Amino acid sequence: MSGTGRLVGELGPRSRRVVYGELTQAALDAELPLSVRVDRAHVVMLAERGLIPAAAARDLLDCIAALERDGFAPLLGRPAPRGLYLMYEGYLIERLGPDVGGVLHSGRSRNDLKATITNLRFRAWWFEFASEVGRLSAGLLSRARAYESTVMPIYTHFQAAMPVTYGHYLLGVATALGRDLDALWVAADGLRVCPLGAGAVAGTDLAIDPTRTASLLGFDRSTAHALDAVASRDVHLRLLAAAASLAVTLSRLATDLQLWSTAEFGFLEFPDRLVGGSSAMPQKRNAFLLEHVKAKAGQAIGAWTAAASTMAGTPFTNSIEVGTEAVASLWPGLSAVYDSVLLSQVLVSGARPVPERMMQRAESGFTAATSVANRLVRQGVPFRTAHHRVGEAVRRAIETGSDRIPDFGVGDVDLPALVRAHGYGGGPGAFAEAFVHTRQSLVDRCVELRDWRLAVDAADRALASAADGVRAWTG
Repeated sequence: MSGTGRLVGELGPRSRRVVYGELTQAALDAELPLSVRVDRAHVVMLAERGLIPAAAARDLLDCIAALERDGFAPLLGRPAPRGLYLMYEGYLIERLGPDVGGVLHSGRSRNDLKATITNLRFRAWWFEFASEVGRLSAGLLSRARAYESTVMPIYTHFQAAMPVTYGHYLLGVATALGRDLDALWVAADGLRVCPLGAGAVAGTDLAIDPTRTASLLGFDRSTAHALDAVASRDVHLRLLAAAASLAVTLSRLATDLQLWSTAEFGFLEFPDRLVGGSSAMPQKRNAFLLEHVKAKAGQAIGAWTAAASTMAGTPFTNSIEVGTEAVASLWPGLSAVYDSVLLSQVLVSGARPVPERMMQRAESGFTAATSVANRLVRQGVPFRTAHHRVGEAVRRAIETGSDRIPDFGVGDVDLPALVRAHGYGGGPGAFAEAFVHTRQSLVDRCVELRDWRLAVDAADRALASAADGVRAWTG
């Protein structure tokens, strides 16, 4: 059956390639498994509601299953003038006849079908991405605990500022990453909604059961508004926005690690497997993987900008600009952030601090100055006066070539002790409390992710059982 009844012409081959792409095995593998998953749930629901004959439902389910077993190979080489899905539906009609193959699309449109497939694709990505972010966070926390007592200077304005520990620094990054993960979770909640049932734009007057198909596909709920379901891809845009924010956090981590691994700093060392050499300079050890991490944030931001710009100014209804072009722009950005997370995992685990160099720089950078001023405050000296006196002392020390702050009668300046004393306001002395909180937040997210995946797995089993049940009606 060709055309639509209203239209009898079709695009030429070159235009079809531009609009629909090439019909390759890779293209079939990327789209049709999700399409037939939705079809299976839709057929079960239609049969249960009495909207299609049980025999037609059985034949459709059998034919779809046979196509899956064959890897969709029977579809290769078939003309697809109006896209892959309609070509696939045409195959079903040819095999089963219009009275059977032609009932598959009852009560739905390509619009809600496409929105549902998009949610399924993003959900699969989310499960894998969130798992990898969890592994990265766990790695940061593991290294933070291992180096809880490794004293180093922290910098402000690229100048040595105060003594902290390398573990305190990594815990800070892990804390920020936790907020990025929280933002991703908020965005991902939209993937729990099933658009199927919205039809072309206004639902349907057929007595379908969207709640049933939503459940069979592993969604928590069906859409409450048909127009919103097919018009909106804001959930996916927000996912990329949150992922881009996470990539920005990792780019800042990578910037510090790259700077601290230079010979001028000498705070960190990377094993040979994580560095590269030079084609011309034999002495070089380039921590080039960090540069990839830094660059991925820009790719993610660019992808978000492209997608948001494509969506802007479109009518609030189903549109190619939003549902196809903008969504296509999202994937390179999501892929870039995923790669950034994978690289960051090995870089965080592979970086090894050089404690002697860190301590030496913390001492020579006069990072104890604020603590000395605070000791004077505890003796009754106003802070601004203490600040001025210690600042003068540092200046005189530098002029005489010393890296020691003169004795103000406030006791020995022991940097590890000073670090431990910074237990207020989230300082390194309060490491244990912050560590427990951040770790528990990560554990909670991992449990939520596990439960969500288990629910989807259970839905897959329920769908298979329901399909078998429909087949048995005439079996």
